[in-house]
Amino acid sequence: MPEEQSQTIMAVDELQAIIQRCQILKEADFRGEDFNLFQVAGQKCLEDGYAAQLLEVVQNEKNKVIIKNMGWNLICPLVRCILVYKQEDDKREHCLKILDQLVQLCNAKELFLGLLEQIEQTSGEQVCQTVMLLLQPLQTVLFKLQNKKAYSVGLSLAMIMNQLTPLPVPYTKQQIQEDKLGLCQCCNAVVDFAKPFVNEVVKNMEKSSECNDMELKEELLKFCMKSLKYPLLTAQLEQLESIEEHPFRRFATEIIDILWDMRELIPLVFLHHKGRSPSWENEEFVDIEQKNSADSLACLSYLMFVQYFGIDCFPMVFSPSYLLQCNMTHIEVLLKRTEESVLSKGLDLFESSLLRMEDNSLLHQYLEFSDFITVPQNLVKVMTLCPIEHLKVCDNSWFTGHHLISLLDLVLLLPEGAETDLLQNSDRIMASLNLLRYLIIKDNEYNNQTGVWTMLAKIEQNFLKPLHVGLNMSKAHYEAEIKNKKENRREAHNSNTVCSVTVSGEKMPAMTTEMQLQVLRSALFTFDLIESVLARVEELIEVKIKAVT
Repeated sequence: MPEEQSQTIMAVDELQAIIQRCQILKEADFRGEDFNLFQVAGQKCLEDGYAAQLLEVVQNEKNKVIIKNMGWNLICPLVRCILVYKQEDDKREHCLKILDQLVQLCNAKELFLGLLEQIEQTSGEQVCQTVMLLLQPLQTVLFKLQNKKAYSVGLSLAMIMNQLTPLPVPYTKQQIQEDKLGLCQCCNAVVDFAKPFVNEVVKNMEKSSECNDMELKEELLKFCMKSLKYPLLTAQLEQLESIEEHPFRRFATEIIDILWDMRELIPLVFLHHKGRSPSWENEEFVDIEQKNSADSLACLSYLMFVQYFGIDCFPMVFSPSYLLQCNMTHIEVLLKRTEESVLSKGLDLFESSLLRMEDNSLLHQYLEFSDFITVPQNLVKVMTLCPIEHLKVCDNSWFTGHHLISLLDLVLLLPEGAETDLLQNSDRIMASLNLLRYLIIKDNEYNNQTGVWTMLAKIEQNFLKPLHVGLNMSKAHYEAEIKNKKENRREAHNSNTVCSVTVSGEKMPAMTTEMQLQVLRSALFTFDLIESVLARVEELIEVKIKAVT
């Protein structure tokens, strides 16, 4: 007899010997040594390809008590073998039948821990395969658990999502179709796994105005929030040609449906607006939600207001300006990120929110909200700093030709001509000059993409020349003031003579002559700064024109 066959028969014989010895023992008399020997012998049978013999042992009615207590130890080697064997292999089929028998016979608590441990230990390319293999057994076991069922469901979903989260989310059409790691398929399998527990919560809510199983509802809400952050926040959710059922769109639909069924969809949409609190009461969960939900809620708003998932459920009683106000928090969250998949969602949500608005319908009071200041600032950063070219409004018609010129007419202008208070308007003037300097540097006269060269004469007439005159007048005025103050100081008996200033009828703190001189010199420095940028702009214009001619 060959040595290999001899070793295999020995493994089967060892298993049979352990079984025969344990058959005559009562359940309470099983020892730790028995568990170890059973596990080692069973694992050896599986590894050597004798799953059929192990299946016979497991199916034998006489071994029911033994399998109930010891069978869960076989989960790890079983999963390993199932993943190794090919679909058409009889050995794989035997292993699957063994797993099914274990689910039916084993102690539910121990089997639950064994299944979770196996999911926790998997990594890399085998994560999705392992999760999909064990979802059905895990679901069956969870329904058998009476105590701490909500906790166990929550632990299972959290463990699964934690294992999936490190995996890259397929983004391109080709990646989604290939689904190399099986993530697309796995995500939808997980949501199917959760559905029976959702139905349980919904039935309880239908019986009573309040949910009697609040703990289970909270665990399912945690799962939905995690799903919104991963994979949906980074997933590509636009309709794709030749993909009959977009896996992430299906997943998004299921998550939205769960939130709606549990009466949490609409409250979540307005959760961060005006300090609203979530409807659940568990303080620990509220704390976690407040720290981690910003991305999830931003994704939820994107799904509803851009992709229109669940929009049929949304009450159409809110004004576009109110919805814009609600979404600004989410837009800010998305625009702060650097990933293309998230940034594009922020831009789309902002655009869809603004397109609902009529021109001139947004009240100036909205500028009192910080989001209405920070979002445009983030938008500018995307336009100027974002390395992803197609997200930078490069080909936007508003930044070329007559559209841009209409905007420049508002910017490259002194409100009162040469008599404009240059000190009071210094920030605006500097920004206008820097914009003009940028346009002249970036856009050559022979290209004239922006149209700035077409209106150069108008810019010089309405902005540059009056600015020159205004600077000369202002500098002369302030230099005269400085000279006057210095003469007054010499004539005064006390160099610390103070003067009082009244602004809008209110007396301001007294200023010494030295303090007044400091303010006047600071103003002159501002004028010099404006003059230097103005000189640089005019120099650039001259150089560009000479280069063309």
